[in-house]
Amino acid sequence: MLFALLSALWLGILTSISPCPLATNIAAVSFIGKNITCPYKTVMAGLIYTTGRILSYVLLGIIIVTGLLSIPAIANFLQHYINIILGPILILVGIILLEIIKINFSAGFASTGLHEKVKKFGLFGALLLGIIFALSFCPISAALFFGSLLSLSIEHNSKILFPLVYGIGTGLPVVLFAIIIAFSANSLGKAYNSLVKFEFWMRKITGILFILAGIYFIATHVFNFSI
Repeated sequence: MLFALLSALWLGILTSISPCPLATNIAAVSFIGKNITCPYKTVMAGLIYTTGRILSYVLLGIIIVTGLLSIPAIANFLQHYINIILGPILILVGIILLEIIKINFSAGFASTGLHEKVKKFGLFGALLLGIIFALSFCPISAALFFGSLLSLSIEHNSKILFPLVYGIGTGLPVVLFAIIIAFSANSLGKAYNSLVKFEFWMRKITGILFILAGIYFIATHVFNFSI
């Protein structure tokens, strides 16, 4: 259980530092903070924005996991075959993380005009941006959330805890950038470049580990191979 929770936290961090969500998060926090003179309020705005993202992921987790497990036939199927299903899912997510397969889509919620619409709400606007931007899935974040995180939630019958930990993971880099923006905006470029390089290698390593884990699940639960 502890390993699964740490995996959910890492999936959240990896989601947040992936190129598309990372750019969106920095843009959102920068927009929120540019009209706030107090650095501490900028950090608070980053925390509120993160809270909005967490709320979205928890709500999605509750709806999807509860919906799947509330249908007896599906719940019974998942109970018996979730470990078999996890193998191909992990391999597919790993392939997407390695960009062997490239998928182009966007939920389209994070439009540029949205910033101006929530501007009048002040710090509460940060909460709204967090809620909406969390739903703007790019291929990598969609694979990590729907493919891996929800699979963990279903396997452990947890509709709140795993999405909550995942949401916290997505918020850690956001809070970091909020602090940088608030107290040392000149360091933002260096921090961004360093994080992009870190994300590239961590995504590759995670993708390889996912594929290996998927092969292991298939070998042990499909072919009954034991080590």
